[in-house]
Amino acid sequence: MFHRLKNDFRLSIITLLGISAILGITPFAIMRFIQGNVVAGVVDLGILAGIVGSLAYAWVTGDTRRSGMFLAFIICASAVLVGAVMGEAGLFWLFPCLVTTFFLVSSRIAAGLNIVSVLALMSIETAFSSPVQMWTFAATAATVSACAYVFAYRNQDQRERLEHLATIDPLTGVKNRRSMDEELDLAAANAERTGLPYALVMMDLDHFKQINDVYGHGVGDDVLTDLVALIEHNTRKSDQLFRYGGEEFVLLLPGVDGNSLQTVMTNLQQILRKHLKYPGGPVTSSFGVALLRHGESIDSWLSRADEALYKAKESGRDTIIFADESDQRLAVPA
Repeated sequence: MFHRLKNDFRLSIITLLGISAILGITPFAIMRFIQGNVVAGVVDLGILAGIVGSLAYAWVTGDTRRSGMFLAFIICASAVLVGAVMGEAGLFWLFPCLVTTFFLVSSRIAAGLNIVSVLALMSIETAFSSPVQMWTFAATAATVSACAYVFAYRNQDQRERLEHLATIDPLTGVKNRRSMDEELDLAAANAERTGLPYALVMMDLDHFKQINDVYGHGVGDDVLTDLVALIEHNTRKSDQLFRYGGEEFVLLLPGVDGNSLQTVMTNLQQILRKHLKYPGGPVTSSFGVALLRHGESIDSWLSRADEALYKAKESGRDTIIFADESDQRLAVPA
């Protein structure tokens, strides 16, 4: 539970709002019924039910976009309704709503909801004691919305920057191992649902340490970036490349198996042989390939590809080894 809250900002906002609603609205609803104000009590219970329902939907389905949209609409409509029923005393409920909407939906939608909510309250004559109070309320609401917009915008920008730093390898620009784990989970789930085959390729640059030792890490970094450029240029948009660590990369290939997979791997090997170079000559790679089995875990899938890569390097490098055909050398050193 805490992992989901830590990694899903919108879910954390929805959860915080739900808990606040339960703690903040429930006592008022009880007090309304005790005082005999049944209409206000029913309104409070309706608001509470809508918020709790949105919270439950978000946790069960993981769809925070729809639940956030519904929740933003509920809280704004509820604040207007409370202002209409309670008059001046109910106006204060709108202010937290004006702030919260910017964290539940996009800034454009939040601004629209806030404007509509304020105008709706201003159209209710009984909500204000005087025109001065009404326009003061409108000006205050506009100021609160503007500040919330700026804060939400900066917060979103900072979160996107942090997510980028956390998931992208800074040298090569491809996704890192953390992103790979998430994408492999998605691939396995999709394979179980649709039956689409997925191939996992673990590749390692041959004798890369010698390049760093003899020519320096600057040349080694250039080789890694050239490798990434070649692979991205010669694979499909649906294929995904990840930096696994050091000179080791993982390539996820959806929708290929059998002869088509052998063709893809042979072509990729030949392209790297021909075009990947450093001052001392061409750079070759070793490949371990594993097709995802039905019901197989991600760890097992990775382990089989890694074992195939190990056998490729043990077989003389510049070689492709399939995990399910480990005794067959599909490519021999040039």
